[in-house]
Amino acid sequence: MKKYSTHNYREWASEVSAGEEILLSGVVYTSRDAAHKRIFEAMKKGNELPYDIKDAFIYYAGPTPAKSGAVGSCGPTTSSRMDVYAPTLYEMGLAATVGKGDRSDDVYRAIKENGGIYLCAIGGAGALASKAIKKAEVIAYDDLGCESVKRFEIEDFPLYVAIDTQGNSIFKK
Repeated sequence: MKKYSTHNYREWASEVSAGEEILLSGVVYTSRDAAHKRIFEAMKKGNELPYDIKDAFIYYAGPTPAKSGAVGSCGPTTSSRMDVYAPTLYEMGLAATVGKGDRSDDVYRAIKENGGIYLCAIGGAGALASKAIKKAEVIAYDDLGCESVKRFEIEDFPLYVAIDTQGNSIFKK
């Protein structure tokens, strides 16, 4: 299993293929339905966003409170719920999304046209995923609780390349 960093995404993104298992380290941001809605409201108003979308990694997750470690259980949310937002974010330079399940045709198109990727975390393994999260801090929308936007520092997070930069997919083989 190869190791990659979010910090130099553009150097390795075109080298990974759909179906490949990787270990990812670096910075990722959590955003789910409610956070995406607020981010898009901020964009419409011309307000500052909670994080720079360009080259960002978004993990569709809402972790439980920590009992020990940085967070509690932190499994992926079904990605298709964010498909209405994802194409615009990829067009803004988003590097990757992390979640579970297949994506819409519009997301496939946006990934391919903008050099993005889609990574899948293993559903039902939130306790295992939380072990890769070394630091977590709420950076926006604290009132959303587990759905607030968080900045994670991750180390060797096990993921599968679900859709690569060419649009190849584990869901459509």
